[in-house]
Amino acid sequence: MSLRRLRVGELLVLAGVVLLVVSLFEPWYEGAVSGQLDAWDTFGAAMVLVLACLCAGLAMVVSALGERDAALPVSAAVWSVLLGVIGVVAAVVRVLERPDHASSLCIGAWLALAGTTAVLVGSWLAVRDERPNLYTPSHPAARPRP
Repeated sequence: MSLRRLRVGELLVLAGVVLLVVSLFEPWYEGAVSGQLDAWDTFGAAMVLVLACLCAGLAMVVSALGERDAALPVSAAVWSVLLGVIGVVAAVVRVLERPDHASSLCIGAWLALAGTTAVLVGSWLAVRDERPNLYTPSHPAARPRP
């Protein structure tokens, strides 16, 4: 398992996953009555979809690191594109809604939007199968002609 095997798409997904994990513990909303609310205080259906996007991106990166052939990483990238689209829509909904009469957005909601967008774009780039080979290709000598 070498990080050299990761391409630009997988690295972008990894950055998105890190942003999503950080956003879970940062405040998302702020209100006069309720104070600061994080993702766990306002847990709902949209948050489940953002977590599904996080899990799909993480599974894609782990499969890209651990597999020798490209079948599993490419199929994980395809599922990550689908869940990335759903995650971006859910993150936009979370940015637009104001639960518990919150008056302003905090950094957590913006980090989640950036993270889900990075997972979507990175997994879209990773769908292409241009993985570097594990072994160097052999170049046999040409056989002499009679």
